[in-house]
Amino acid sequence: MSRLDLRNGSVEMVHGSGGRAMGQLIEELFARALRNEWLDQRNDQAQFELPPGRVVMATDSHVISPLFFPGGDIGSLAVHGTINDVAMAGARPCYLAAGFILEEGFPLADLARIVESMAAAAREAGVPVVTGDTKVVEHGKGDGVFITTTGVGVVPPGLHLSGDQARPGDRILLSGSIGDHGVTILSLREGLGFEADIGSDSQALHGLVAAMLAAVPEIRCLRDPTRGGLGNTLNELARQSGVGMQLVERAIPVREPVRAACEFLGLDPLYVANEGKLIAICPAERAERLLEAMRAHPQGREAAIIGTVVADEHRFVQMETPFGGSRMVDWLSGEQLPRIC
Repeated sequence: MSRLDLRNGSVEMVHGSGGRAMGQLIEELFARALRNEWLDQRNDQAQFELPPGRVVMATDSHVISPLFFPGGDIGSLAVHGTINDVAMAGARPCYLAAGFILEEGFPLADLARIVESMAAAAREAGVPVVTGDTKVVEHGKGDGVFITTTGVGVVPPGLHLSGDQARPGDRILLSGSIGDHGVTILSLREGLGFEADIGSDSQALHGLVAAMLAAVPEIRCLRDPTRGGLGNTLNELARQSGVGMQLVERAIPVREPVRAACEFLGLDPLYVANEGKLIAICPAERAERLLEAMRAHPQGREAAIIGTVVADEHRFVQMETPFGGSRMVDWLSGEQLPRIC
């Protein structure tokens, strides 16, 4: 049997049949790129030890369009997104699983590029992909490739971060500028050219989280503002904790190209997706120390204190404008940016 044609070949239905062709796809593409001691065992599952603590598990499906974009692709995004979901519990991400839905006719060269990007992202993060699955659907029944990743991590004893822990008087911190990922994807999709000046912020944040917790273990909750952006995520946290939030608009970092693109497109950066930022809520007396720790880390250099948790039975999120007024930051209505992750 000849080797896979990774230059000119494409996915065929037989690659999902469970036979020799599927074995070849796994061996010559997936196993070669993602190689580690667990995949080398060629079992249908992975067996592993975990350090002491509570086990955290998160799963994420990725349907982003386009598949490749400045700052990443669906492969690296699948790794980063799931690692970040695990890390927001204060956990150390340990292992990943990946499931691929491939469309018949999808170029093997593109698939190889995606898998190699996933492998590179996993290696850089130190979180291996230890098991997986591949299915193939008929041409026209998919859109190239969809990826589902599941992550497992461990929270050390004594640590409990949750979205229901915010208390009136707490400070709200943001790790950096918002809107980069969403504007990059929309610009590329519509051929607007803004992505030349921006690029996705997709990155794994567990290193930043570890540094933050080492400096301020009293952090109450963490959340990454992905779909729905900062505005939706803060509404989620306010609802969970039964509190209100008061933001300061001028304190929220937004890059000028993102601001300009949003103005041109009629978008509010507060609701544009991010893939490499986090929100932290902590007691007021620890906020400056936490800010210092975040800014000392490469992924938190633009960190800022952007608001305060307040008592509010209505659980409203409000924002002080640069002109001294106030506006509601409500839940996002409708779908602003479909298939953003």
